[in-house]
Amino acid sequence: MRERSGVGVVGGLLVLLGALLTGCQSPSGGVAEDGRLGDPATGRTATVSPVPTRPSGYGAVFLAIGECSSFGTTSFTEVPCAGERAAARVVARHDGTVRDGPRCPATTDFVLHISEQRPASDEDGDGTVPRGYACMRNLQPPHPGDPGGGGGPRTIVGDCVYSSGDGQVRETACDGEDERRPQYKVVRAVAERAECPASTALYVRLGGDRPVGCARPL
Repeated sequence: MRERSGVGVVGGLLVLLGALLTGCQSPSGGVAEDGRLGDPATGRTATVSPVPTRPSGYGAVFLAIGECSSFGTTSFTEVPCAGERAAARVVARHDGTVRDGPRCPATTDFVLHISEQRPASDEDGDGTVPRGYACMRNLQPPHPGDPGGGGGPRTIVGDCVYSSGDGQVRETACDGEDERRPQYKVVRAVAERAECPASTALYVRLGGDRPVGCARPL
């Protein structure tokens, strides 16, 4: 478990981004019954070039990898990464729930949970923005997901923890600047406890292919 992971997890209010389809019509042209532009006298139809969608990296898919979100603790929006409102970048994006889906990258600072919505228009035109989650990395320090940073959704090698009672540990910053001072530091991740070094005083659950964290006292 991690001390500050809950701070960065927020329920999102989706910004509904619809592609705006436009076309040019000449003064003498008409509209055929099937909706295509054409000459009303001849019934011939003219081909209309599709209007380009938003540039890749903003708006094509809601919070796709490489896109950015705004600041916020109760809501967020997708914003251009070069804008002054940009706070964090998407480093991984998955449908479904965190419990059932792939793990976020090790140095993820926080996770945005995206609620399922059924707007009139959406990113791919199927009437649904699926439930999912985005693994986020702050554009500027601090980075709680870094080793020893004291937060983030995952505990990794280099992180520090303290005992919270009942056999549980929580993460705290290794520099001692958090409210709770560190008691142990995770120095290695292994597949089984027997692979931990002799100096190990605490085993921390990490998950993944090497689920055991070997922690030494500080």
